[in-house]
Amino acid sequence: MNLFKTLARVSSITLLSRILGFARDTLIARLFGAGPATDAFFVAFKLPNLLRRLFSEGAFAQAFVPMLSEHRHGKPHAETRAFIANITAMLGLALSLFTALCMLAAPLLVWLMAPGFSRNSHQFALTVELLRITLPYILLISLSSLAGSILNAWGRFSVPAFTPALLNLTFIAFALGLAKHFDPPVMVLAWATFAGGCLQLLYPLFALKRLDLLPRPRLDLRDQAAWRMVYRMLPAIFSVSVAQISLLLNSTFASFLPTGSVSWMYYADRLMEFPTGVLGAALGTILLPSLSRHAATRDHAAYSALLDWGIRLTLLLALPATVGLAMLAGPLTDTLFRYGQFTPLDAAMTRQALIAYALGLVGLILIKVLVPGFLARQNLRAPVRIAVWTLLATLAMNLLFIAPLRHAGLALSIGLAALFNAGLLLYELWRVRIYRPGAGWQAFLLRLFAALAVMALILLQVQADLPVGWDRLGTGRMTGLALLIGLGAIGYFLALLALGLRPRHLRHP
Repeated sequence: MNLFKTLARVSSITLLSRILGFARDTLIARLFGAGPATDAFFVAFKLPNLLRRLFSEGAFAQAFVPMLSEHRHGKPHAETRAFIANITAMLGLALSLFTALCMLAAPLLVWLMAPGFSRNSHQFALTVELLRITLPYILLISLSSLAGSILNAWGRFSVPAFTPALLNLTFIAFALGLAKHFDPPVMVLAWATFAGGCLQLLYPLFALKRLDLLPRPRLDLRDQAAWRMVYRMLPAIFSVSVAQISLLLNSTFASFLPTGSVSWMYYADRLMEFPTGVLGAALGTILLPSLSRHAATRDHAAYSALLDWGIRLTLLLALPATVGLAMLAGPLTDTLFRYGQFTPLDAAMTRQALIAYALGLVGLILIKVLVPGFLARQNLRAPVRIAVWTLLATLAMNLLFIAPLRHAGLALSIGLAALFNAGLLLYELWRVRIYRPGAGWQAFLLRLFAALAVMALILLQVQADLPVGWDRLGTGRMTGLALLIGLGAIGYFLALLALGLRPRHLRHP
């Protein structure tokens, strides 16, 4: 398998989903703005969205795929089907009970996630109602992601990569066509979440049927392999998703901040999801099966070389994204969100959060590359230990930054914690001799930082000379933003070529 071509294909499909996500969020910002109602929805959506990230963006797969690969390559097809059937039954039963319990305890969950909302009884009640509608999405997306993980293990990456686009399409259709039929109108977003989850579950089932892997749930509590999977899944999900757990905890702090803080952080986080999804989730998804295969065959040199390739590719693409997000935070937020109910204040506050988040972008993406390095070898203790330290560091930084920086301080704590997490993971892989850097790192980094300097100078100069009023409506903002992004990217890659980096250097070992 050509991993670079596979990455390009998966990233292209993910890019389509992210573009639809931008269209969705631009529409939400225009129709609903950033106020008490949107704060209520974004808090209600926080828990289901956390589960979406845990499952659909690779965390579940990183626990499940290594064990599924063992069955696929070492056991008969019928036994693999039985394993899938039992995992489906166990996951479905556990999540059905969890969802029902959460719906009953919705007021308590809202109080835990946003205790500041208790000062406004109407907003609190609205959040509870919205949460109860969105909670079934947890079950739907989890089962959808189980199906996607099976397809990934068989090398069918395209269908799982496109599945998230269905939720964005549903949001757009519901917001445009049905909002006027709901009171309050923001309620339409909760029902869009539920309907989108249904579509996301149905879509990959057709591909599974063609592979003769369509799950037929059959609960067998005596299946030791399934229990081993459950034992490994929980710490694996926690270690990959500490940043998402931190986002959930941050809503507790943000609920005490001025109205709109939850929404400002949500919109900034949505911009961050673009590179983390297009690159981070795609890299983690395609690396895991190959890493698992090298681990199973004890090919340590190939294993380390593949990790080295993933780290270099991450830095090559994530660092310019970091520079771009930080330097273009104003044009991005104005162009994508500043319409209708989304005020200049909302744009300015979202810009602050985006700059703070961007500082940790490289860390967020590296985590998705480095954690599979542990999970493919079924090493759970180290990433879980590091995740605990990262979570404690995030909470400490929240307390440190929230007073002077408010919502931007909460975003900054997540960014810095991601760098801390990635640094500890990389050190641990090196310490236990799982990973050894390949040759040519010094020359690679010199070329990389020189190209980044060229890109930054281009963005500074073009922004200074560009006759675009970012505070005015019109197509000029979109054209100007596209020009900035295009010139910055062209300058960066031309600089890399001029400095001697060639496409052949990006081939995986």
